[in-house]
Amino acid sequence: MAFIQLSGLSLAFADRDILKNGNLFLKNGCKAALCGANGSGKSTLLRIISGETHADFGERVLEKGSRVSYLPQLGLVHKGKTLFEEAESAYLYIKVLLEKSEYIGGLLLDSKDDDASTQALLDEQQGLLQRVEESEYYNRTKQIALVLSGLGFKEADFDRNTEEFSGGWQMRIALAKVLLENPDILLLDEPTNYLDIEARSWLEQYLSNFKGAYLLVSHDRYFLDVTVNEIYELFQGKLTRYTGNYSEYQKKRALELEGIVSRYKAQQEEIRKNEDLIRRFRYKATKAAMVQERIKKLSKMEIIEIPEALKKIDIEFPRPPHCGNIALTAQGIEKKYGDKKILSNVDITVESGERLLIVGANGAGKTTLLRIIAGEDRDFTGSVYYGAGIRMGYFTQNTSEIITGDQSVIEFLEESAPTELIPKLRDMLGGFLFRGDDVYKSLNVLSGGEKNRLALLRLLLFPLNILVLDEPTNHLDLYSKDILLSALLQWKGTIIFVSHDRAFMEALSTKTLELKPGAQSRLFYGNYLYYLDRGSSDIEDSMQSSVRADLVKAPASIPSPSKDNGALQFREEQKKLEAAKRRFMREEEKLIQEIDALENKKLSLEAELSKPEVYCSGEKVKIIQEKLIIAIKEIEEATVRWEALSLQG
Repeated sequence: MAFIQLSGLSLAFADRDILKNGNLFLKNGCKAALCGANGSGKSTLLRIISGETHADFGERVLEKGSRVSYLPQLGLVHKGKTLFEEAESAYLYIKVLLEKSEYIGGLLLDSKDDDASTQALLDEQQGLLQRVEESEYYNRTKQIALVLSGLGFKEADFDRNTEEFSGGWQMRIALAKVLLENPDILLLDEPTNYLDIEARSWLEQYLSNFKGAYLLVSHDRYFLDVTVNEIYELFQGKLTRYTGNYSEYQKKRALELEGIVSRYKAQQEEIRKNEDLIRRFRYKATKAAMVQERIKKLSKMEIIEIPEALKKIDIEFPRPPHCGNIALTAQGIEKKYGDKKILSNVDITVESGERLLIVGANGAGKTTLLRIIAGEDRDFTGSVYYGAGIRMGYFTQNTSEIITGDQSVIEFLEESAPTELIPKLRDMLGGFLFRGDDVYKSLNVLSGGEKNRLALLRLLLFPLNILVLDEPTNHLDLYSKDILLSALLQWKGTIIFVSHDRAFMEALSTKTLELKPGAQSRLFYGNYLYYLDRGSSDIEDSMQSSVRADLVKAPASIPSPSKDNGALQFREEQKKLEAAKRRFMREEEKLIQEIDALENKKLSLEAELSKPEVYCSGEKVKIIQEKLIIAIKEIEEATVRWEALSLQG
C-alpha cells in the first residue's frame, strides 16, 4: 500500500516556527486538505511532503515505489512543445518502466527455467507491466483529450505551442500533467485559482474518482466541502488533524477559537490591571514587594497569541449617495467580435440595493457585459440607462496589476481618499488585514491578493451607489474573502458582479442573470442557490444530485439559527457572564477614579502645608495634618479594595 508519513517534523525561519513537531499520514483513499491563515506555511509544508524542501528535524517516510506529484501555486511556464506533446510528457515515467521491463526480458533470455532468480525476474516484470496497464498508457491519447477538455482546452488548442498560452492557462497545463501522471499521492496547491465553474466542477468529479491519496490547499470553501473528508490545520506552527469536510471543520474550530479568543481577552485584561498597578505604585516604598511580585508574574506569563484574522475590526464605509429606485436598465444588448456573437438581446433592470450575479459558461460574455455596464466598452448594439444620481465604481480582473510603484500602502490610500476619511484609514486597512507595519509596505512588494484587497478598499472609500465587480475574490484566501463578503453585505448600494467562488456567489447574490454564448439571456429572481435549484443551467445540470444537495446547504460562514435548548441555555449563560463583567469593569473604574481624586486631594493638602500663612500658624498646620492623615487612610483603604477587586477579576 502506497503511503507517506511525516513524524516529528520541525522547521523554523530565523526566530519563527513554521512547523513544530508535526505529524501527517496519507495513504490510498485519503482525501485531505491543508488549511491555515495566509502566510502560515502551507506551501512550505507541501514542498516538504513532496521532497523539494527538507525540515530541520523529524522524519519523512515514503513507501518504496510510491510516486508523489506536486502542483505548486504558480510560476510554471511551458514552451518548446505543443499542448498535446506537453501533456503526453506526463507519461515519461512509463517509458522508464517499459525500458526496465525490456531489460529484464533480456536477462530472462539467458536465465534457466529452474533457476530461483528466474521466477523473481518474472515477478518483477509482471509487476512493471501491471503498472503500465493501470496507467492507461496504451489509451493515453483518449485520456489526454479527456483531461485537457475537462480543464477547458478546446480540441483546436491541442496543436498550439504552449508558449502561446497566458499565465492562467499555463497553470492549467501544469495541472493537466500532474493529473495525467496518476500518482499514488497528489499534492495540489491552489488548483482552482485559474479555473472557471465548468473546470472546477470537472476537477471535483475527477478527484472523487481518484484512487490514490491527495492533499490540497484551496481558498474555495465549496470545493473543499465536496472533495475532502479530513482537514490538516497549520496554526501557529502546530499541525492538527480534523475529520470531516471544511464546513464540519469550521464548526469544530469555531468553538476552539472562541475559547482561545476568550482566554486571550482575559489575559490582556489581567496584563492591563497588573501594568496599571505597577505604574501606580512603582515608587511607593510600602508597595515595593507587591510591585515586584506583579512584575515577576508578568515575566513568567505565557502570552496567548491569536492570528491577525481573528482580530476583527468593525469599519464603516461611506453611505451610498441617494439615487432613484431603478439603478440601471439595459435593453437589447448585443455584442460581436467579428462574426462571432457574444451577447444576444440582453435585457435587465437592476433596482437600487440589489446584488446581481452574472453566470455562464466560459466565453459567454460575462466580462464583456460588465465592461458595457461600466461604460468601458461602447462598441455594442442596444442601450444602457442609468438611474438618477448614479455614481459607479468598477473593479476588473487586472485592477491589481496597475497598483505598482514605491508608494507605501497608506500613502496610496491617502492620495485619493476623501479628506474626512484620512484619520480612519489605519482602521480601514486593519479591517482589510493590513495590520501594523503592513501599511508601510511598498506597492511593488504586495502579493496579488494584497493588491486585490487594496484596490477593493479604495473603491469602498468613495460615496458610490453601484459597484461593478469582475472576479473580486481572485487570489484572496478564505479569511480575506470573509472580510470582503462582510464589507459588501453591510454596504447598502447596488452590486453587479461575476465570480467563480460558489460560497461567495451564494451569500452575496439576490438576483441571477444567466448568459449563454450567442443565445437569449435568462433572469432569475433569486440568488445563486435559487438559480441552481431551478435546474436552468446546462453546466450545473451535469452535476450529480449529491453534489447539488451539498451545494444548497446554507453557507458555512452564515450559521443557521439553532433551536437546541443546550445552545439557548449556553447563550443565556454567556449573557449573564457578560453583564457581570460589565458590572465589574464599572466598579473597577469607579475605584480608580476615587483613588485618583484622593491622590489629588493629598497633593493639594501637602501644597497647603508649604504655604507661609499655613506653616506659620500651628492651628492651621494641625487642621491640615488631620485632613492629610484622613486622606492617606482613605487612599490606603481604596487601594486595598481595588487590589481585592483586581484579584477577583
